Amino acid sequence: MNWDVVKGDWTNMKGKVREEWGKLTDDDLDKMHGNYEQFVGKLQERYGWAREDAEKRVKDFTDRHDKTAE
Repeated sequence: MNWDVVKGDWTNMKGKVREEWGKLTDDDLDKMHGNYEQFVGKLQERYGWAREDAEKRVKDFTDRHDKTAE
């Protein structure tokens, strides 16, 4: 699953994102509207991760959810 799919289905994906990253608030998710750059930046801010680590975790998340959709 690529980020364009996540962004296109952001309303439904927000619940899965909150399950994975509970430090993100509903307000955070509503403001970013599925924007990848904002999402990665907010993960860095909330969890103190380096950008590369946040991007890897997002990729792992999207890959995992793509497999469950098959």
